[in-house]
Amino acid sequence: MLDLLFSVLSSACIFIAFKLFPKYKVYTLYGIIVNYATAASLGLLFYFQEEQTAWPESMPWIWGCLVLGVLFIVIFNLMARTAQEIGVGIASVATKMSLVIPVLFGLIFLKETVSTIQIGGIVLALAAVYMITAPGSTKQSVSSKTLWLPLLIFLGSGVIDTSINFIREGYLTDTLFPLFSCLVFAVAAVSGIVFSGLQRGHLPRPKLRDLAGGIALGIPNYFSIYFLLRALNMDDWGSATIFTLNNVAIVVLTTLIGIFLFKERLRLMQSLGILLALTSIVLLAL
Repeated sequence: MLDLLFSVLSSACIFIAFKLFPKYKVYTLYGIIVNYATAASLGLLFYFQEEQTAWPESMPWIWGCLVLGVLFIVIFNLMARTAQEIGVGIASVATKMSLVIPVLFGLIFLKETVSTIQIGGIVLALAAVYMITAPGSTKQSVSSKTLWLPLLIFLGSGVIDTSINFIREGYLTDTLFPLFSCLVFAVAAVSGIVFSGLQRGHLPRPKLRDLAGGIALGIPNYFSIYFLLRALNMDDWGSATIFTLNNVAIVVLTTLIGIFLFKERLRLMQSLGILLALTSIVLLAL
């Protein structure tokens, strides 16, 4: 249970860091690259502390790390832009409501059975995402030009959650969690460096505050994945329950942070969407 709590708190810190980047003039791309380098370093450190052996002889999950690493850098950039331009609550909900994707994956491809109530929860979740992100649902102006941001986050985060759970279920042991996280974050860092290299000449010179911001982001980012992997290994609860509890807690916590810490205001449609989102997650848990 503590693993799940730590994952939720770490994820909330990620959104806070994104929101504070503009205030402290941290250039988002540099901060994200440093963040992944920091997270990869932590993963390597914890792996050799826990495993205390050499590199594993076989790593059939390495290809998953490559794909996830690229997805991470893309989705993180979208999350940062959404939190800064639209709101931290919307960025959180778009990310966490994506749990419908791993549920659908289990239903269609893994032939898992779901109840009528859970199917209703999936439908409500999709409706909630639309209500929360649709133009006019927030105090900020959400036009058709910015609507694609939370929608892509929704899809990308769902693919990431599904892939992580699939790899964990089929290939990982507890001692490999830090190494798996390390390699995913390392690929994400390299992808970010390549991306910034392609834009060389259009980017500002890196500053010390970019390094500091990236480290502050990378620490909770690593632990959000590490503790989620540990929580998913709990014997008493299935992955659907873990993802549900994790997502709803993050949605509630980051939305409250947006309201009380960053003075974000909710309009009626957005408030109803969040209530609908919570209802759908409860139904999925059943």
